[in-house]
Amino acid sequence: MTAAVTGRVPARELIAAVARGFTELPGRAGAAAVNGPIGWSGYDEARARARERTGETEAVVCGIGDAGGTEAVLIAFEFGFLGGSIGEATGERIENAFITARDLGLPVVSLIASGGSRMQEGMFALTQLQRIARQLVRLRAAGLAHLAVLAGPVTGGGWATLGAGADVRVALPGAQVGFAGSRIRPAGADPRAYSAEGQFAVGQVDEIVPARELGPAVARWLALLTRPAPGPVPPPAALREVPPPESGWQAVTTAREAGRPRAESYLAAYFAERAPLGGTDPGILCGFGLRDGRSVAYVAQCGTATTPAGFRAATRLVRLADRLSIPVLTLVDTPGAANDAEAERDGVGAAIADTITAVAGCRIPVTTLLVGEGGSGGAVALTSPGHTWVTPDSYYSVVAPELAVAILKRGPDQVPFTADELRLRPQDLAELGIARGIVSV
Repeated sequence: MTAAVTGRVPARELIAAVARGFTELPGRAGAAAVNGPIGWSGYDEARARARERTGETEAVVCGIGDAGGTEAVLIAFEFGFLGGSIGEATGERIENAFITARDLGLPVVSLIASGGSRMQEGMFALTQLQRIARQLVRLRAAGLAHLAVLAGPVTGGGWATLGAGADVRVALPGAQVGFAGSRIRPAGADPRAYSAEGQFAVGQVDEIVPARELGPAVARWLALLTRPAPGPVPPPAALREVPPPESGWQAVTTAREAGRPRAESYLAAYFAERAPLGGTDPGILCGFGLRDGRSVAYVAQCGTATTPAGFRAATRLVRLADRLSIPVLTLVDTPGAANDAEAERDGVGAAIADTITAVAGCRIPVTTLLVGEGGSGGAVALTSPGHTWVTPDSYYSVVAPELAVAILKRGPDQVPFTADELRLRPQDLAELGIARGIVSV
């Protein structure tokens, strides 16, 4: 693609990069009134110049194409047409594209290069964001996926609707991405905050994709979002064989061993291919994976205390998978939820509540494997009632034995005894019906 660094790639070049066999949907050329709906002086001439310069009749081109084996509705912005701005005719074309997607049961791919609402149409332009938002809601209700490609610049209403409102967001390197455009942001503002890389760092972009790899990336994401595996999925096999722990404290110390297999190893063994979603808690991994050619969503804790940001990432994944009817695998391994002052200020209780209710409210099956420590509320938030298995080197407890001793005002020497009382061993969990069984190698 040309101009990949600046992001000002022509709409039809973006379409050609991700799809073949493109059939354009009809759309009107623009406002019939002289100088648009509010009579902006010179608007007709500006639109005429834009048509001559780009060869397009509006700032967006919509149609149906084959994106790597998945038929999809494509919405491609032409930045050369008045900065890819959104006016009434643009909104109408986008609305019709979403209606077509729902009628045909197809996912949507938005290829975005837009400066936001078209100033020359005043409030008529701004209300197009509500029009687009309504279609986003209806697409979600229909259980259809929406992938956004942030070709850049993507600012204002283009970012705050089709971009940030998409299920998955990928961006070209160096693309400008942010609500405030370069001409209106505060003086001295950090430009990185308004970039694809800056948005990726804070979890608002899921993947940075080089221009030459955009087609395969779109094909991969569409396959993951549209081809669900039958559920519930089986739990992963254990990655090491250990004898049943003789005591509760032995179960705890075995689960805490530095060399024990972690979530990353289980995911690598379970999936042929994975695509992660963005997030800012390195202790939790979320995304979609292919298993036997079908898609499974995953949330995996990595053995650290889960932060509010981690729970929010998990909630996003679970709710998205539920809406797209993709079964979920959760791997539980945490000493508990983060409980420092920063976590409290960031709303850890509310974040846990959102995650546990997302799992509880899932219409699609959720499979849980406890692969290490199962510490209190941090673990239960991602545990599926009735579909939980445990590995031989794990434990699951209402509270860690050391904390239980503190709560009960017992001495430190009572930790092993208290661990036994908690019935937290893998075999205890299976006997009590908390787990369906212990997985083997």
